[in-house]
Amino acid sequence: TRRNLRLLPSSGPDSPGWGVPRPGLAAPRMLLPQASQASRGSGSTGCSLMAPELDTAQGAKMRRGAGAARGRASWCPAVALLWLAAVPGWPRASGVLSRRHWPVPYKRFDSRPKPDPYCQAKYTFCPTGSPIPVMEGDDDIEVFRLQAPVWEFKYGDLLGHLKIMHDAIGFRSTLTGKNYTMEWYELFQLGNCTFPHLRPEMDAPFWCNQGAACFFEGIDDVHWKENGTLVKVATISGNMFNQMAKWVKQDNETGIYYETWNVKASPEKGAETWFDSYDCSQFVLRTFSKLAEFGAEFKNIGTNYTRIFLYSGEPTYLGNETSVFGPTGNKTLGLAIKRFYYPFKPHLSTKEFLLNLLQIFDAVIVHREFYLFYNFEYWFLPMKFPFIKITYEEIPLPNKNKTLSGL
Repeated sequence: TRRNLRLLPSSGPDSPGWGVPRPGLAAPRMLLPQASQASRGSGSTGCSLMAPELDTAQGAKMRRGAGAARGRASWCPAVALLWLAAVPGWPRASGVLSRRHWPVPYKRFDSRPKPDPYCQAKYTFCPTGSPIPVMEGDDDIEVFRLQAPVWEFKYGDLLGHLKIMHDAIGFRSTLTGKNYTMEWYELFQLGNCTFPHLRPEMDAPFWCNQGAACFFEGIDDVHWKENGTLVKVATISGNMFNQMAKWVKQDNETGIYYETWNVKASPEKGAETWFDSYDCSQFVLRTFSKLAEFGAEFKNIGTNYTRIFLYSGEPTYLGNETSVFGPTGNKTLGLAIKRFYYPFKPHLSTKEFLLNLLQIFDAVIVHREFYLFYNFEYWFLPMKFPFIKITYEEIPLPNKNKTLSGL
């Protein structure tokens, strides 16, 4: 998402992890359900509905532009993934059957687990926020599409020129005049959701990957209008809003992890989709679709969303953490997967960063290999030209008779 770039320092300049707990930070704790408990917020960040709240003095200061980097600059592999096709792979596993049902369904859970205290963010997830209010049934609620460049706090409108955008939804009650913002993004920054920590005391890669919704009072008009979009797309009743709030709670409890990549067979229209992303834009699309089911009528205006694609031949299923890294696992494959992720360790010197980019280029572009972690399982992708592509695709707003499918 737009504000999440730098991560916590790891235990040393060469540590492979994306971050470790900072001294003085309490372990994350679970918030109560949004209808009864949440933290108040303002500005362009908020508090998760059901995600862990991180205790830090930074939280109260998190507003637009407050996340500017401090201290010496360090290279972040999360930026590299916007430049390159993928990460390096190594010899593929043999004798493993490929699954044939595509795209692989995103796995949902009964409830959101408490994150491991090891997982900490450089910038607090949703540091301030408010509970979703219960609206009067006959209230007219204006719905706004919000979009701004990713990491705008650090790079201004630079990524906006490349159409790399973050998406959110705004609401305005005509009865009270109050505005609200709702968005979905990573708890521990994009790098943690895309690549794991390689902890020397653990055989398997360690993932700090959760994404969640946040809701807070207010809309930062300047932030959304200056380099992005703030446009009214519908008007709904208070009853529809209240129905949506219940759905958001359920969606947020069962869809717990972030997925960066869309994976397809080729850029051609109608090409097979192997995996779908699960990110901020997908949350907006799901919410708009659900509002249409409740009877909302959307304006007939064009809406575009950023998507990051990997292109590969049919993926090969490799196994889960136990089958690959467990006592009876495949040690050769496990080592290959860890080598795959190693060049994406953070906080590198310029020289280390450039050397790692060469390794990435060699593995993905020359040897055409990529390992994907999806649904807490590992897959091998035989990469194909053009390897990676960032698109800004038009996806129409739904209507109550024909809602979006597969979200």
